Parts: sequence; C-alpha cells; structure tokens
Amino acid sequence: MKRPELTELPPLPPAGERSASTVASLFNAGLARSTLLLWAAFFLLMFGFYFALSWTPKLLVSAGLSAREGITGGVLLNIDGIVGGSLFGLLVARLDLGRLTAASLAITALAMAAFGAATGHLGASFAIAFLIGGFIFGSMAGLYAFAPVIYPAAVRTTGMGWAIGIGRIGAILAPLIAGVLLDRGWQPPHLYYAYALPLVAAMAAVLALRRSARAQPAGRVTAAH
Repeated sequence: MKRPELTELPPLPPAGERSASTVASLFNAGLARSTLLLWAAFFLLMFGFYFALSWTPKLLVSAGLSAREGITGGVLLNIDGIVGGSLFGLLVARLDLGRLTAASLAITALAMAAFGAATGHLGASFAIAFLIGGFIFGSMAGLYAFAPVIYPAAVRTTGMGWAIGIGRIGAILAPLIAGVLLDRGWQPPHLYYAYALPLVAAMAAVLALRRSARAQPAGRVTAAH
C-alpha cells in the first residue's frame, strides 16, 4: 500500500483523553451531518439494492419470461457485482471517491428505470441486469470507503457498524413494500421506475457527504477525494 514502515506502534493517548466509541460519539466534534448523510445513503442504496436482488426473478416471470430466464436475470445481477466491485476498487485509487460513487449511483438509477421498460424483452433485460449488478455493487463499495474518510480512528468501526445497520433497515423494508405495491396492482415496470428514485436520492446524499468531508478540519480527513 506504499505506506511508510513502522518500527513500533504509536503509544495510546492517556486514558482520560480517549473518546468513548458510542453512537453519541458519531454526533460529536462536527460529525453529526456526515453521520446522517452516510446513514441516509446506506438506507437508500440498500433499499434499491435489495428490491432488485429479491424481486427481479419473480418480476421477469410476471412480465412474460420463463422461470429459468427469470432466475438467470437474478444471477446476472450478482455475477457482474464481482466485476463492478473490482473495477470500482481500481478506479477509486485514481479518481475522486465522492464523484465516482455518485456517478455509479446515477447510472444504477438510469439502468433500473431502463430495466423496467425492458422487462418483457429477454436480451435487453439480461444486458441491463448485468449493468445494474456492476454499478450497484460499485456504489456499495464506494459507501464503505467513506467511513475512513469521515471518521477518526477512535469511532470508525462504530460509525461503519451503525451505517450498515441503518442500511439493513432499508434492506428489510424494500421487498416488503414491493409486495404491498404488487398486491395493490402495480406492474413490474412501475416498480422499477419507483425504486430508481431512492438511488437518485442516495446520489444527492453522497455528493453532500463529499462536500461535508472536504470541509472537515485538516488532520481528520486523509482522503477526502
């Protein structure tokens, strides 16, 4: 990683100066805005992500494809996730983290809407599912990378754990809400159009988070870009 070699670990600060790593510490020392933005981004992204992951095979079948083709569409979401996450890791070493994550979310939202329009067409559905998988996993990798950017070491694991936990709430709610909407007569394309909107909101949260991270005092942020 091209970091300087250490002969020994740095000494711990005196006990009285160590900050308690609790949820309250995520809202101290100017961290409140960044914490709330990170929570919102994780919630919104996982809301869209788990809808696509849970409902895509079923909705493709509802749109006229066979059960086997529906399962294939769901598998493609995951396969390209490996490619997308790896590619994101390569790009983020050279490009701005915030802008790259926001662009990935924007492309995912557009692809989600396009997938809704193409649910009855086999080739287009598979191609767009592959695209969604790559960019949505890349977006997730980008959010994970924000924790070291906005949190000091003393609260970093607490901050990341709470962000993921808030995101899991979105992961639970998304499939349930989709089921309710289907029971009320929504068609598959309309669901994909609707679930693209939280991804757009997540993009806005990431851009605001990027500005917030860049505004933090020097010394706390080591990789705001």
